[in-house]
Amino acid sequence: MPLADRSLTVRRDPHSEEVLARGGDPEAHSVLQRTGFVPVVRVHETYHRAPTNLIEGDDTRLGIEAVARLRAVGYHVDCDEDFDTDHRPVHDLPLGATVAHLAQRIREATTTWDAAGVLTELTASHDGILAALEEVLIATAEFHDGLGDAADPHIARRLRYLADERLRAIRSDLSDTRNALTDRHIPHPGRSICAAEVPATERERSAVCACPPPPRTLPAPPPPVAAGLRR
Repeated sequence: MPLADRSLTVRRDPHSEEVLARGGDPEAHSVLQRTGFVPVVRVHETYHRAPTNLIEGDDTRLGIEAVARLRAVGYHVDCDEDFDTDHRPVHDLPLGATVAHLAQRIREATTTWDAAGVLTELTASHDGILAALEEVLIATAEFHDGLGDAADPHIARRLRYLADERLRAIRSDLSDTRNALTDRHIPHPGRSICAAEVPATERERSAVCACPPPPRTLPAPPPPVAAGLRR
């Protein structure tokens, strides 16, 4: 990872008086968002700002918390003196990391049964991850129902549409994929694990592996001779 991605600045802009965080990689951006910062996407950069309409002093406390959290996970943070701190809070594993681990389990799966078991965590009808995500969308829609702004009913309808149509389509397709894998009962041909077992019919007991030899790799042909160099 480039060293620049592990460095950030947290400073108060001298013109707007906004507390701004610049630099870092996606992990740092997640830390900032969990602290309460809002991402701002521009053509050539993405930076983060403190929320608007904070009461006096809250943006300073937010800047201090951001510096503390970023330094706690190993980032170098150059900051205004007002934000400097020696506090290092405990970094808890985010929920998203647990879900992302399912992707790693699929990458390591050697049979259709293994892959189907991982997809079940997503598609289980009562307590799967997608069912829980649907609950979150509906709860957020209900939150907007009586929030008061003119746009809030539209946001609530949009969230219900995402739950009823978009998420349902994803859940249906993944469930079909999971069910098909569950019925196949085959090893993945490119991920079979060699147990180094010698079959009972093997006469040469010195053999250590019954796997077929790896495909022979042919040497790359030499580059063609340029026409101007031929004699």
